[in-house]
Amino acid sequence: MTDAAATTEVTTYDESLLGVRSLDAGYGDLQILENVDLDVADGEYVTIVGPNGAGKSTVMKSVFGLTTYMGGDIEFDGEAIEGRRPEEIIHHGVGYVPQSDNVFPSLSVEENLEMGAYILDEIPDDAMQAVYDRFPILDERRGQKAGKLSGGQQQMLAMGRALMLDPDLLLLDEPSAGLAPDLVDEMFDRIDRINDNGTAILMVEQNAKQALRRCDRSYVLVQGQNRYEEAGDVLLNDSAVRKQFLGG
Repeated sequence: MTDAAATTEVTTYDESLLGVRSLDAGYGDLQILENVDLDVADGEYVTIVGPNGAGKSTVMKSVFGLTTYMGGDIEFDGEAIEGRRPEEIIHHGVGYVPQSDNVFPSLSVEENLEMGAYILDEIPDDAMQAVYDRFPILDERRGQKAGKLSGGQQQMLAMGRALMLDPDLLLLDEPSAGLAPDLVDEMFDRIDRINDNGTAILMVEQNAKQALRRCDRSYVLVQGQNRYEEAGDVLLNDSAVRKQFLGG
């Protein structure tokens, strides 16, 4: 397989819910991303994989306005969002779950969920109930401090909070990080169901094989640049990709 730009039919900008073009971004004066392209269609499940330090999380943070924008275009649902602040981007229908420090430990489960809808004057009852229906353990623990939850339960809470506004696109940064092995499949199953219900997913994931098995399409990022783009199962079965990035 050669570079994706030469081999893969890329979703066109007009068809994308999220379209990233020639993105340069980093932190302060340090540039991490160079000329990155990426698309997520409405309802699509897309992952970004690659070696440590490749800039995967930086792509995610750049979409959500958490990096230094240095050039290029980020368009969501037909509107330019590059350079905007997270509190503006969330209004457009983008939810974000960071890898760590993603709950308020001193607040209860229910208070954490309420924080996910802080931009609303009043929280709809059905929004809270929809999260509890999706994650029943949170309903059972609604009065418990988030800091007392297990790692898997905290990750569910973080996702639930991001879903309070029913986003069109959910950004997930390493959702399986730190989870016990027996909880990883359960977490991915929950992400599958979120996507099945119509929410587009853009996910960075260290468990690359698992991510590629489940996603519609994936990008391989290396040293802040696009290396491959293909359907998840195609990349999973590509010998060059497996040898370079998946441990054979």
